[in-house]
Parts: sequence; structure tokens; C-alpha cells
Amino acid sequence: MNRSLYLIIAIGFLIQCKKPLKHEMKNHQHTNQLIHETSPYLLQHAHNPVNWYAWNKETLDLAKKENKLILISIGYAACHWCHVMENESFEDKAVAQVMNDHYINIKIDREERPDIDQIYMTAVQIMTGAGGWPLNCVALPDGRPVWGGTYFPKKQWTNALSQIAKLHREDPDKVIEYATQLTEGVQKAGLISVNTAKPEFKKEDILIALEKWTESFDQTWGGNTGAPKFPMPNNLHFLLRHATQNKNSNLSKHVYNTLDKMALGGIFDQVGGGFARYSTDEKWHIPHFEKMLYDNAQLVSLYADAFLISQKEIYKETVYNTLDFIEKELTNTEGAFYSALDADSNTPEGHLEEGAFYVWTKKELKDILGKDFELFANYYNINDFGFWEENKYNLIRKNSDVVFARQHQIAFDFLKSKVRAWKKILFEHRSHRERPRLDDKTLTSWNALMLKGYLDASRVFKEDKFLNIAIKNAHFIKNKQLRPDGGLNHNYKNGKSNINGYLEDYAAVIDAYISLYECTMNEEWLQISKNLTDYCFVHFFNKTTNMFFFTSDLDESLITRKTEIHDNVIPASNSMMARNLFKLGHYFHNKSYDETAQKMLNNVKQELQEYPSGYSNWLQLYTDVSSSFFEVAIVGKNAQEKMNEINQYYLPNKLIAASRTASALALLKHRFQSEKTLIYVCVDGGCKLPVSSSEEAISQMKKTKK
Repeated sequence: MNRSLYLIIAIGFLIQCKKPLKHEMKNHQHTNQLIHETSPYLLQHAHNPVNWYAWNKETLDLAKKENKLILISIGYAACHWCHVMENESFEDKAVAQVMNDHYINIKIDREERPDIDQIYMTAVQIMTGAGGWPLNCVALPDGRPVWGGTYFPKKQWTNALSQIAKLHREDPDKVIEYATQLTEGVQKAGLISVNTAKPEFKKEDILIALEKWTESFDQTWGGNTGAPKFPMPNNLHFLLRHATQNKNSNLSKHVYNTLDKMALGGIFDQVGGGFARYSTDEKWHIPHFEKMLYDNAQLVSLYADAFLISQKEIYKETVYNTLDFIEKELTNTEGAFYSALDADSNTPEGHLEEGAFYVWTKKELKDILGKDFELFANYYNINDFGFWEENKYNLIRKNSDVVFARQHQIAFDFLKSKVRAWKKILFEHRSHRERPRLDDKTLTSWNALMLKGYLDASRVFKEDKFLNIAIKNAHFIKNKQLRPDGGLNHNYKNGKSNINGYLEDYAAVIDAYISLYECTMNEEWLQISKNLTDYCFVHFFNKTTNMFFFTSDLDESLITRKTEIHDNVIPASNSMMARNLFKLGHYFHNKSYDETAQKMLNNVKQELQEYPSGYSNWLQLYTDVSSSFFEVAIVGKNAQEKMNEINQYYLPNKLIAASRTASALALLKHRFQSEKTLIYVCVDGGCKLPVSSSEEAISQMKKTKK
């Protein structure tokens, strides 16, 4: 069934009846049930006049018992337009009456239940061609979707709900027919086409994909053309890797321009550090001001590697300022990381307003900075370039400190001291404003991404503090989220771990623990990675497609079981798993792991070439299997020192196994010599002569071509 037909169905609801449904049904026994939840997003709605329920068997049974459609409303705590719709509709008693009379209303935190979000997002995308949050979908009591969209103004929302309820009451067979057809479309969307051809991966395929991809580049502001602009860390990470390894100067220029513009832009909090979710304009100036853990985690890894290659000081500053924000704002005493800061906060007048915590008026800045204002205004563009709206400015820079100092004929050290002073003054001043709301739930997958960010920063900058924070978080995941049965939980809040883990939790933790092993040489983390991988084969693996389902076979059944393959802001759980299997296949000499990784990659080979920006993490694996990939084994009392030295080189096509003592690990077995520390460089099943210096090992890798 094509999209245009779904649109006809959706429009059909709105023309079935011209008169709104009279509110004849009354239910006084129902009340808002969200006060019993722990999700900050659900608790935000706990006092709405809407009789909200959480998604569970009891709620669905109630819908069946009362023969009511269910209204599924999905969002997240930091979502600006979710707040707008709440304010306009869900806090309005008349709107609530329509919803309560005719629907069982279910509120869902998409970050707690990405499995449910995937299904109804797919339904809305089929119907409308677009998606986003808030996501609102009407469904039958059994969960089959009927109609939906994103944000609705109040009048349109109540009219649509009244008409759909009338149609369900007067012609239920028609509604069931719509639901059957739409559900069929949801189930077919994203089905995996199994590639039965022998896996064959050529470097030329990557060049073909890149040629198509580069057509969308914004050569002035970086990123892709147009607005809004999303950072897309895994896209940039692959482009950075390819440009560096293939000495593609044009591609390097684009990546560095993008990284520069983002770090200098208003999407980065120039006072307190950390990136906002995305920019609403093409120059990275005005974001939706929410700060998400997963963005900042991946951007730390990206900027750390970019510094390792380029040695650009602004990239180091960006990493340090971002991690300072994470430590101050999104870290708890257990070493776990919170999820997000809201886009909105209260103004001095008590109005909830987007960006209120972050933006400034010119008068305010003049009063705060006094005689420094003129230089500050030039540095942060308190002018037409930095103007937002209603006399408000969001700080944005045009140039690096070196360029700015030269242009204004001032000493570089003098400028740096001024910038530090300005940040301290503004940080103190805005600390007296009402803060954005905190989403203080802890998600396993996002924590693993942040763990990896700290590890990458530790690897590049040799900061013990970063490593210690990473280790503390790794122990939190192991002690709180890893269950005795070997599985992971997805959520943690108020000392309680719950919600059975999704594939993204396993994939991200496995990846982070492999990196932790490569930083600490503690084989426990590598073994846990293998154990989690084996658990995934038991509970997530689809033997027909050689891919992994997003949900475990232990989870409740939904209308379909999705397989996530498209890399988005966060890489697809299957692309992360495929890369994990490739690495673990090397570490444990496990041929089955490696073969599965290649079968998974083979399944997306065609789509990867047609839509490369949606498969950037797969392209990382494609590069590994089509070029030289090195196993570096380091054994001896100075193994940690040698490993740290090698980590100072940008070598994305390698893994490290290291130990100060004898080890039974496949890559280290029988290689220990008590009197010396040796480095073995192996590729394609063959090893070069062992060497004693990291420089010699690097030379061996650089001389190897494939």
C-alpha cells in the first residue's frame, strides 16, 4: 500500500462527519495514573486533567473492556514542542474531556520505550511522510495504529479526535479496515532483504557512496545544506576517518569547517559548555536549547579524534568544556549520567520559555561587563550576526582565538585571560536564573556512549581524571544494570533498575567495554563484552536474516518486532553490533562472530551505496573489511606505557590487546617474555616480527597496504 493511499485514509477521517461528536460518554472513575511513574517526562504530565495511563497490559485490557480506542502520545522531557502541546491542549479541561470521554490515553517516554516509539513513528511516517515529537497516534485497543501525526494546534486536535471517535462508534469495521492496512505497512517497513551473494567488499564502493554524499555538503557553514542542522557525530566521524586515511584534502576541509563552525556556534553553550540538540538555522546559531547526553557523548569522541589528527586547540577546548558540563550538570554520585536538560526554563516573570536560561539582552551584558562590553561584543557577536529575536542574543563566534587576537591587534594570552573572566562572570550571573528542568533518569545505552566519550578523551589527552570517571561509570553499569541472568536493564532511576534492555543497550555497552579494555588491559571488561554478545545471540538474533531484533524474545509482543539498521544521530544497534562482532572475532579468534558481521554488512551493502549518510557506521565496518585491519598485541612489564604511546597515533583500523603478564587471551597467548616488552603487529592472519618500540610498530602498520 503506497503512501498516497495512506494519506487518503488519514484525510478520510476528517471528512467522515462534519459535525463534532457530542460528548455523551462520561467516565468519572478514571484518573491520571502517571503520578506512580518515575520518568521525568511522564511526571511532567501527572497533573494534567487528561486521564493518562502508562503503557502496560492492564491499560490495554482496560481499553478492550471499555471498547475504546487508545490514544498514544509519545515525547521526552527536553522536547520543546511537547511542552507547547501540553500547555495548549493537555492542560485544557475541555480538550481533556474529549480525550477522557472517548479514549484510553497513554503517555510514553520515548527514551524509556524506544521499541514502542519505533512502531508508531513508522506508522506516522507512512501516513504523513514525516515524523517527530510529540508523536500522537490513535490505535485500536490491540495496539494497531489507525491515525496520527506530530504536533497539533488545539482546535485541529479536538476536531480530529471527535471525528475519529464518531467513526469508531458508528462504523467500527471501517476503522478496523484502516488499522489492518496501516499495520501491514508498519510490519513491511524496514524488512530486511537477505543478501545471499557471497560477501565481497571493495574500497571502490565507498568512493561511489561518497561521491553521492558530497552533493549535500554545505561548503560555507559545514554540515549538510539547509536548515535545521543536526551535528550527526557518526557521519562526521566516518568522513573524518576517510579523509585522513585517504589524504582527501577537500573532504578534510569540509569536516574541519563543520567542526569549527559547531564549536564556535550558538549550538555550543559558549558559557557553560555542551552542545544543544540541533540548530534551527544554517549557521549553527540558534538551537532548540535542549542538551542531550547522547549528542555530547559522541561529540566528545569526535572532537577528541579530530584533535589527535589536527592538533587544533579549539577541539581540545571543546572536549574539556563539554566534559566539564557533563561532570557538573549530568553526573550523579554513583557515577551514572543523567539524560538531558530541558530546552525551556522560566523567565523572571515566571513564563516557561525556550532558551531563557542561555540568551542575553544587550543592556544586560553592558551592565554585567562594563568597559569590557565592546571587546566582548566583537568576540561573541552582539550585533546583527548574533541577534536572535526580541532584543535577545545567543553567543556565537566567527573566528578562533588566534585569528581574533590578530584581527584586533591584541596579545593572544591577554585575550585568553579575558575570555576566562567573561565566562566566569556570565556563568555566575546566569546561575541565579531559574535552571532548565533536568531529566534525571539514567539510560544504559546513553551511559555507555558517554563512557566511550570519556575513554576517547582519556586516550587522546592522557587525563587520568577522565579515565577514572569512565571506570566508575563502567562499574555502575556492571553493578546496577547487569542482571544475574546475564541480561541488561535499560533504565535506572531513584535507585531502581528496570525495563528489560534493548539491543542498543547491549551494543553500546559491548563497544564501550571493549574500549575500556584497550585503555586498562583489564580482561574482565573484554570477557563481559563477550558474555553480553552471546546473550544477544540467544535472545535477539534472527537466524533467517542474520541480523538482530531491537527487542528481546523475553519482551512483551507488540504489533511487530523491528530490526534497526539505519544509522541516525545514534548509530543503528545492528551496525554497532556488527562492528562489535568484527572486533570480538579478532580478540577471541571466533570465526562465527566475524562471519556474522560480514553477513550483516552484506545485507545493507546496496542501501549503503544509495543512502550513505544513513549508513555511516556501517561504512566504518566496510572500511575495516576492505582495507588492512591490524591486531596489535603488547606483552611485557611496560605494556601500559607502550599502549599509551600507540594510542597517541590516529589508527582507527586497529585493535589492541595488551598485558603485563602472561595471558590466555588468543592474541596474547604464548607471547609473554619476562625480560622484555614486545609488540606484535598482525594483519590478515599473519604477524610481522615483534618489535620493542611503539615507533617501530607504527612504522610496520604504515608500510602495510591493502
